[in-house]
Amino acid sequence: MRRHLLALTATSTAALALAACGTTESASTTAPEKATQQITLTDATGAKITLAGPAQKVVATEWNVVESLVTLGVNPVGVADVKGYKAWDTAAPLKNAPKDIGTRGEPSMDTIAALSPDLIVATNDLPVAAVKQLRKIAPVLELNAADAADQIGRMKQNLDLIARATGTAAAATQANKEFDAKVAEGRKQLADAGLAGRPVAFADAYVVSNQVSVRPYTSGSLIGAVNNAIGLKNAWKVTGDKSYGLGTTDVEGLSGLGDVEFAYIGNASEPSDPFTKDLAKNAAWTTLPFVQQGNVHRLPDGIWMFGGPKSLQAYIDAVIGALKK
Repeated sequence: MRRHLLALTATSTAALALAACGTTESASTTAPEKATQQITLTDATGAKITLAGPAQKVVATEWNVVESLVTLGVNPVGVADVKGYKAWDTAAPLKNAPKDIGTRGEPSMDTIAALSPDLIVATNDLPVAAVKQLRKIAPVLELNAADAADQIGRMKQNLDLIARATGTAAAATQANKEFDAKVAEGRKQLADAGLAGRPVAFADAYVVSNQVSVRPYTSGSLIGAVNNAIGLKNAWKVTGDKSYGLGTTDVEGLSGLGDVEFAYIGNASEPSDPFTKDLAKNAAWTTLPFVQQGNVHRLPDGIWMFGGPKSLQAYIDAVIGALKK
C-alpha cells in the first residue's frame, strides 16, 4: 500500500524531542489573528522560527499536518498529494482547493516557492536535505511526526505548536478537549457493553512479490495508544519501532493472537485488500480463530491512522461500532 510503504520508511527516522516553544499572543477565535507582534517558536530540531505575525499562507508536506491546519480553521495554500489526502483523511476535509505540491516524500520545491508561503510545516519524515531546501524558501516549522513513548501527547503538542504559529490557540484547545471527551465517552460505551479489556489486534498489510506482509500497530502506535485509552487491550506481542510503534510479521505470525478482535482500515482507492482478497484462500489465514469466528473488522475508509484529533475521534466511533455489532 502506497502510504504504508512511505510510513514504513519514515519509521527509520529516530524520534526527536520537541523543544520548548516560544511565546505569542493567545488567540480568542479560530481565525488567525492580525496582530503585528512577532512570533518566535522552536521546532523539533531546535531551530528558531521567527514570523512577522500569525502565518496565513501555509504549506503542509504531510497529511497529519494538513489535518491539524484544517482542524484549526487554517486553509493551507499547498498540500502534498491532495488526491491521497482526500481519500485517506475524510475526518478533516479540505475547505479550499490548495495547490498540489507533489508527493509527501518528495515535494516540488519550485511549486512551493511559487506559492510564496509565509510558513512551511513539515515533519521529520522528510530527508534532511529536503528540509534544508525548504528553509531557503520560507520559515520551516519541523515537527516530530510520531513518538512511540507518548503518541497522544505528541499529537496534542504538534497541534498546539502549529496553533501558536497560526494564531489559533483557542481552536487547538477546543480540539484537544473534544478528543479527550470522545475518549471518555468511548471508554464508558465499551464498559457499558461489557467490552472493557477486550483484546484487539489492529494492523495493515501490503503485498510484495505475491507475499503478504502484515504490520502490527502495537501499544506504541497512535491507534494502539487510543485503543488503550478507551479501555481495550492491545493483543500484539511483537515490538514496534521507536517512532511509529509499528511492528512486522507475516500471516503465520498471527497464529499466536488467539481469541481477539482483528481490525484494519482499507481504502477504495487502493488496488487490493490483502485481508479479504490476497488471503482469501490462504489456509494460514482462514484457519485463524478470529477469522473463523467472524471477528475481522474492516473499519470505514477515510480514517487516517496517523492523523490528529478528528481522525482519532472517527476511529473511536468506528471501532466501538464494529465491536458492538
